[in-house]
Amino acid sequence: MDISALIAGQPNAIFGVGYSDTSLVGAYVMILLLVLVFMGVRVVFAAGITGLVGLVELIGWTGAASIVGSVPYSKSVSFVLGLLPMFILIGYLAFHAGMTRLLFQAAKTWLGWVPGGLAVATVFAAAGFAAVSGASVATAAVFARVAIPEMLDAGYKKSLAAGVVAAGGTLATLIPPSAILVIYAIIVEESVGALLIAGFLPGVFSAVVYGLIIIVWAKFNPEAGPAIKGFTWSDRIKSLPGLIPIMSVAVIIITAIYGGWATPTEAGALGAMIVLVTAFIHGMRWRALKDALMETSKLVVMIFSLIWGVLIFGRFLGFSAVPEAFADWILSLDADPYLILLCILLGYVVLGMFMDAIGLLLLTLPVVYPAVMALNGGPDVTAAESAFGLNGTQASIWFGIIVVKMAEVCLITPPIGLNCFVVNGVRPDIPLTDIFKGITLFFIADVLTIIGLIMFPGIVTWLPDLMFS
Repeated sequence: MDISALIAGQPNAIFGVGYSDTSLVGAYVMILLLVLVFMGVRVVFAAGITGLVGLVELIGWTGAASIVGSVPYSKSVSFVLGLLPMFILIGYLAFHAGMTRLLFQAAKTWLGWVPGGLAVATVFAAAGFAAVSGASVATAAVFARVAIPEMLDAGYKKSLAAGVVAAGGTLATLIPPSAILVIYAIIVEESVGALLIAGFLPGVFSAVVYGLIIIVWAKFNPEAGPAIKGFTWSDRIKSLPGLIPIMSVAVIIITAIYGGWATPTEAGALGAMIVLVTAFIHGMRWRALKDALMETSKLVVMIFSLIWGVLIFGRFLGFSAVPEAFADWILSLDADPYLILLCILLGYVVLGMFMDAIGLLLLTLPVVYPAVMALNGGPDVTAAESAFGLNGTQASIWFGIIVVKMAEVCLITPPIGLNCFVVNGVRPDIPLTDIFKGITLFFIADVLTIIGLIMFPGIVTWLPDLMFS
């Protein structure tokens, strides 16, 4: 390190490798980033610090300070980012207004009779709540309070009860409105509306796979999740009005985006207003509204901070040649494109053991996304000429859904498994070991879902293709 050059604000003062070796600087900085992350440094600080170090090395103090100082403001005023607070607020308002309990009770009356009925009801109630909540953590926390007590009272094993709640919460990452899909769209500069619409069928597909694997498991292990009987058709019909508020908001958001009569941000604001009015009609008090606003603010600040830190790192990657070098290396491999894709996804599984889902996407996509697009044939490739049978736009959306599904896996796999820690925080009487044991079924279900999405990309691309047409 050249201290005098560093003080003077000159480039190449830290590593001293020169402009011709920008990719080498990128490699050094990425290694430093991984070291900091594995040491337990928060992603926002690790990415921001290493991005600043890399920028200083490549362009000097003046240019680095200018970039780092402008990123938080320039991205915070983005119209697209404005939908994140709206989507998250909808979920917290729905919970504090008691709408989630009505949703679970309706699911219980309709699905309780199947093997593992309460667990299946939890999955589909979580899927319904995901349609008005963009936050996986919020969904897991809500159903840990609502569903676990009823499952335990019905004799369900603690591991299954906690595992299904942790896994059910991940459905919020796919079913619109999804905060992670919005973040993906911002990073890769893809259509937010198209990605949100694309997540709908894969989200429903994931819920169905979860439900089926619970039924099969409970069929062979009836003591783990007994069926709940005794509900009449009259009970089922009476439960339907409780679904109206949440389902109406979900329909409005999806049809507004799909039909094009509102932007995703406007659809989110409209949904938040409808839920707020409904909450007041249901008797929401000032304390509950205050709690919803505070919880929304905390989560939004966390997400925005992550975005700021990683965007600084992303600016550094733009000056280095790392994404281009990685893409060239991927293209040079003499292997089947699907095998390369599988290796990339396995890398996500490993990294997901040590990082949260949002941080994982923010850190990896600036490097991995260009490589996958190049592997397919580039952004302008036609479906007939591509490696995966998808044109550039389809491949971008398809990979987004797959990588977000991988982020779901990160939310339930040890040792991080954020949703598992959330469930444990709400229900400390259930040990973490039992929760991680309970998610084994759902890890298998996620693997099957990802295989299905890779083999049948039309599940992802059908609705966006209709929207574009």
